[in-house]
Amino acid sequence: MAGASGPYALLFRVVLARLDPETAHRLAALVIRALPWIGVGAVLARTGRPHPSLAVRTLGLEFPSPFGLAAGFDKDATMVRGLAQSGFGHVEVGTVTALPQPGNPRPRLFRLIPDRAVVNRMGFNNRGAEAAARRLERLRRRRGPHPIVGVNIGKSRVVAVEDAIADYRTSAARLAPLADYLVVNVSSPNTPGLRGLQELDRLAPLLEAVRDEAGATPVLVKIAPDLADDEVRRIARLVTELDLAGVIATNTTLSREGLRTDPAVVAAAGEGGLSGAPLASRSLAVLRVLRAELPPEACVISVGGVTTAADAAERLRAGATLVQGYTAYLYEGPLWARRLVRGLPAALAGGSAS
Repeated sequence: MAGASGPYALLFRVVLARLDPETAHRLAALVIRALPWIGVGAVLARTGRPHPSLAVRTLGLEFPSPFGLAAGFDKDATMVRGLAQSGFGHVEVGTVTALPQPGNPRPRLFRLIPDRAVVNRMGFNNRGAEAAARRLERLRRRRGPHPIVGVNIGKSRVVAVEDAIADYRTSAARLAPLADYLVVNVSSPNTPGLRGLQELDRLAPLLEAVRDEAGATPVLVKIAPDLADDEVRRIARLVTELDLAGVIATNTTLSREGLRTDPAVVAAAGEGGLSGAPLASRSLAVLRVLRAELPPEACVISVGGVTTAADAAERLRAGATLVQGYTAYLYEGPLWARRLVRGLPAALAGGSAS
């Protein structure tokens, strides 16, 4: 496992890879939530401060580094402090829906280890907007500096697509005042009908409604990698017309092309979105399309297949304002973000840091 520390690579091979992925995630969540309480998180935060040159000003905020955690890992905003102490410059929580929902039946999360990828069909399992809001309120009440927190919102499964606008507005009204930025997720493949909301005639009124509900909180839209380039350009133009803050590109893909994993293993995983290293090429391509279409001040957050400092530096050079990762966290271990951010200045300068 290139990049991961020796002890974690051994732990992954011997223990974690044998566990059900969702069970392994729950165990990791327990450790991350404990970091602020046992003092380890404070030590990590003090000794892992990003180089001042990495600070980014966007969305009306000062990000300590451009690298953050994508939505999907902390669905219910229960791990924000521990994740920030682990090296992420911002944490995007969710996807949160207006109504609590259990998600799809298990098993619903599968590793494709030779590809350093994951297939998921979680189905927006979360405890709902009200529960997330209460956690964020507690976080905001704490003394001292607060981590930068984005909130990713999606459609409740039981709500018809025709009623999606009201559903998103409910989440936006409750969560926007507590978020540093708000993300409209219309690109997960695991909620029936959701990706259809990327069609302009449906997307425009939805984004306009969320923007109006969010008030002063910046709003971005998260798009799929499976869109054609012309569709990406049309969404970019819509974002500009509506004066939104920007775009997150990209979500997971339905494609299974070019995988090294045994086809029988891929088939057994079944339907769902693919994330991880195989997305890198398409995610980078979508970033370039967006950057060419959007005005310079628009925030573009690039996510998909980012593993190393060199990967993050490539996205920043291609015009990303910020960069996010997620799947590599599962393969690289708890010090991954810290290691990546530490290597980023050299990578941006043209070095080979990982």
